[in-house]
Amino acid sequence: MDFSLTPEQKALQETVHEFAEKEMRPVSRELDEKGQFSWEIVGKAARLGLTCSGVPEEYGGPGLGSLDNVIIVEELGWGCVGIASAIALNNIAILPVLLAGTEEQKKRYLTRLTDPDRPRLCAFALTEPEAGSDAASLKTRASRQGDHYVINGNKCFITNGGVADFYTVFATVDPSKKHAGITAFMVDADTPGFSVGKIEHKMGMRASQTAELIFTDMRVPAENLLRGEGQGFYVAMETLDISRPGVGALGVGLARAAFEEALSYAKQRVQFGKPIIRQQAVAFMLADMATKIEYARLLCYKAAWMIDQGMNAIKESSMAKYVGTDVAMEVCTDAVQIHGGYGYMKDYLVEKFFRDAKILQIVEGTNQIQRLVLSTQLMAD
Repeated sequence: MDFSLTPEQKALQETVHEFAEKEMRPVSRELDEKGQFSWEIVGKAARLGLTCSGVPEEYGGPGLGSLDNVIIVEELGWGCVGIASAIALNNIAILPVLLAGTEEQKKRYLTRLTDPDRPRLCAFALTEPEAGSDAASLKTRASRQGDHYVINGNKCFITNGGVADFYTVFATVDPSKKHAGITAFMVDADTPGFSVGKIEHKMGMRASQTAELIFTDMRVPAENLLRGEGQGFYVAMETLDISRPGVGALGVGLARAAFEEALSYAKQRVQFGKPIIRQQAVAFMLADMATKIEYARLLCYKAAWMIDQGMNAIKESSMAKYVGTDVAMEVCTDAVQIHGGYGYMKDYLVEKFFRDAKILQIVEGTNQIQRLVLSTQLMAD
C-alpha cells in the first residue's frame, strides 16, 4: 500500500496549484461579485489541458485517469469553486461519450474539446424542474420520426448551460416505462429548436453559468443516440458513479482553502491577551478541521484509484462525494465562526467559501441520495 503520488502526479498537482493561485484567485472575488463567467480563464485552463483532461490521447487529450482528475479538481477547488465547476464539470460531461459513444461519436465530439486555441465546453443535461433526485421521472419527450427524434421539454440548473458547444441530453421515449424509457442524445448547441432560458442568479458558485435549457420540436439525428433507446438512465448512473469522487475533491479543495484562512486568522487575532489559536476552543476546532480534510481526501483518492483499476466503486464513490462535500460545509462554517463577525463580511474570503460550499451538498446527487445509494448497496451485499 503506497500513499505517495507519482512524480508525474506531483508535477501535475504543482502545475494546477500554480494556475489556481495566479489565474483564479486574483479574479475569483470579482467574478463572484458580478456573477460572471470568464472565457478568458477557461481559455487558459484549456491551454493546460484542464478542460479535457479525461479525453484519451487518441482523440487529442491528455488521457488522464480518475485519480489524476481528483488531484486536479482539488487544486481548482482551492482556487475558486465557481471557476472550478465550469472546468471540472466539463470533464463530467465528457463521460457519457467515453462510456457509451460509438467510435464515430467519440471522434466527432471529443476532438472538439482538445484544440487549445479554440476552447470549448460541454454540459450534462439531466435535471428538470420535476426530476432532480428522481431522475427516472423525466418529462422531456423524445419521439421517433424517421431517421430523427423530435425532442420537447426543458432542463434546469445545467452547469455550462448556454456556453457549451454540445450537450448530453436525457429524454424519455415512453414515460410509462420510467427509467427504461430514458434515452441519451448528443445535441449540438446550434441545433434548431434548442434555446437557452433563464440564467440562474445563485447564492454561491457564481463564476460558473447555470442555465435553463428549452427544447421546442428540436430534431436530433438518430445517429446521435448514445447506446440506443432506453439506455440513457444507465448511462447517467454510470457517469455519476465515476464523477462523484471529483465532486468530493472539489469540496476538499474548498475546505482546505477555508482552513488555511481560518488558521492564518487564528494566529493573528488577539483576544484576552493572546492569539485565539491558543484558546483551546479554537485550537480544537482547527484540529478537527485538519482531520476532516485529511480523511475526506483519502476517501476521494481511494474511490478514484478503484475506478482506475476497473473495480466496482459505487459505494466508495458515494462515500467520497458526500463526505468530501459535507466536510466542505462543516469546515467553511467553522472558518466563519473562527473569524467571528468579520467572517460574515464580504471583505473576508471565508464568507465566499461558506456560500460556495452549500451547493456541493446538492449537485451530482444530494448527499441524502448518496446515503440512499450506499445503503442500497449494503443491503445487496
